[in-house]
Amino acid sequence: MSNPIHPSLSLPRPSFTALWVAGLVALAVAMGIGRFAFTPMLPLMIRAGSADVAAGGWLAAANYAGYLLGALSAARLGLAPQRTGLVALGLVAASTAAMGWTDSLAAWLLWRFVAGVASAWVLVSTSVWCLAWLARHERAAGPGLLYAGVGTGIALAGLYCWQAGAANTAPEALWLQLGALALAGLVLVAVLMPRGMPDAPVGVATAAASGGGGVSWGLVLSYGLLGFGYILPATFLPVLARAVVDDPAVFGAAWPVFGAAAAASTLLASLVFPRMERRQLLAGSHALMALGCVLPVLHLSALTVLLAAVLVGGTFMVATMAGMQEARARSAGDPTRALGRMTAAFAIGQMAGPMLSSALSGRSQGFGGLFVALAVGALALAGSAVWLWRAR
Repeated sequence: MSNPIHPSLSLPRPSFTALWVAGLVALAVAMGIGRFAFTPMLPLMIRAGSADVAAGGWLAAANYAGYLLGALSAARLGLAPQRTGLVALGLVAASTAAMGWTDSLAAWLLWRFVAGVASAWVLVSTSVWCLAWLARHERAAGPGLLYAGVGTGIALAGLYCWQAGAANTAPEALWLQLGALALAGLVLVAVLMPRGMPDAPVGVATAAASGGGGVSWGLVLSYGLLGFGYILPATFLPVLARAVVDDPAVFGAAWPVFGAAAAASTLLASLVFPRMERRQLLAGSHALMALGCVLPVLHLSALTVLLAAVLVGGTFMVATMAGMQEARARSAGDPTRALGRMTAAFAIGQMAGPMLSSALSGRSQGFGGLFVALAVGALALAGSAVWLWRAR
């Protein structure tokens, strides 16, 4: 039986390449630009005198608050997953370009909030339609190729900002350019994505319904701690790199390294998945990420910032992919609500991180508050790793 929101149609199977490219580009635009372009932009804005570390924390928190709202509302939009994704990608492009139209902090907070809402809609909707279609091809590398889009977007946006910063491009002009790139990505996704949803394979609903009673609150909580732990390095690594070397041609490299590690890790994890339990993979990712969070606190140098970029960048998308797949596997029927619950917990955690850092920093120009927040994040991740390992 079909329904108007998620029709179960006997449709021709789209090509594997078209599927993963459409999904990869959607996530690359939503996450690489809508969510995380602010990370390499922040040190450039600080250098230009238009923002500081405390303002950066509040702008990041606004984006994550929007991400939380987007996660909570994704299942209630009443639109087909593909239509939700296209509308959200249009909002990403518009809100990104709008950052270059004003220097008002209040307006920036609004645009970052809108970008956060849209990014969550893209992540949830793309996970629904693209994973469903990729499952029809029965290729183990499918999910890894899809979620490599996040790291690919981060790396490419980071490289673009790195080169623009080295060329002394004004931040407001760079925001407009990133908005144009997001619009180009939207057009490509619209051309390649399938228009309907596939029939569910026989036995999937029964297996999900008997797979442990749905998504546990322990798994949801650990996913929230993941959001809290990873977001501080994911927001402030380029700023820490700038504190070591105040040259855009050097400190801008931290974020492309982070993104490249994220993209490569999802592909590697897709090969490891068949031989490991997903909760084992989650536990290992949390433990390595905890180490990445604490290294710059113990000693701030170019080496520790680079190691943190590799450790956090190389684990946060593996944990995200494993968590989303675990939630989808334990959901009977439409997985949108379960994925939305996981994404909401993630959003709450990542909203709390920058807010804690900004509150601890106050009007101080140093990194004391940020270092305390990083230490708290490392402890939270370590505790989550222990629980996941014992609960596997």
